Amino acid sequence: MTRKQKNIIIKVLLYAVLLVMVFVSLFPIFYCFTASLRTQEELFQSMFPFTLKSLIPENLIFTNYINLFVKYDFWRPIMNTLIVTLCTIVLGCLCNSIAGFAFTCFEFKGKKILYALVLISFMVPFESIAIPLYSVANKLKMVDTYAGMIVPAIADGLVAFLFIQFFKDIPAQLLEAARVDGASWPKIFIKIIMPISKPIFITAGLMIFMNQWNSYMWPLLVARSKEIRTIQIAVSQFSGERSIQWTYIYAASLISAIIPICLFLPFQKYFVEGITAGSVKG
Repeated sequence: MTRKQKNIIIKVLLYAVLLVMVFVSLFPIFYCFTASLRTQEELFQSMFPFTLKSLIPENLIFTNYINLFVKYDFWRPIMNTLIVTLCTIVLGCLCNSIAGFAFTCFEFKGKKILYALVLISFMVPFESIAIPLYSVANKLKMVDTYAGMIVPAIADGLVAFLFIQFFKDIPAQLLEAARVDGASWPKIFIKIIMPISKPIFITAGLMIFMNQWNSYMWPLLVARSKEIRTIQIAVSQFSGERSIQWTYIYAASLISAIIPICLFLPFQKYFVEGITAGSVKG
């Protein structure tokens, strides 16, 4: 066997593995989409045994999607989630970037201890602090409000850590030159640091977005009224004690998945740049 033939075989095997991986990755989305276009009866009839009919509906219907928005007002949890997510992104990026800038550029008492607390904070499971956090939110009268879902998510140890690692790679001479020219620290942060930190801001924004968009436990505790429930809570409402409306769950889940996918794909390049920034030191 020649070297050229070996290379062809390797490429064929590589493409075969990639195709299998693509199929495995997209199959849940495809099945979710086809299942959402069926009635509840047809879905159960075609489920067992699992055949080609289980993937291809006999009659395509869009009633599930129409009922979601007309009968169940599914637009409201989508808007609630967008409001909570966008506010958290803006405030979270601002606060965590300022914290990262302070840790990088200033020396102050207790810096090492605070930095250690930042590292520990994103290692602690949220479930372990959910009840004390709810008690604090209740005393501050933030339960059943947008603020109750936004404020606890602003400070994020992992996001602050990413900002710190990125800012460490910014040459100190650049900041010193700006200080010599008479620039104040707020001006340096706004005019110099923020423009060159676009990848890490996009990365932080995407991370906060995914955390808030997929958040379930905290909104379940805080959002009591139907008017401010988020999308994940709304999806869970279709699963009752006596019956589960699978077609509505599939339709609502597909809608809740499409929005993050459409947002993530255009910014994938910046997300990778932000994640890898600061990971390799010269």
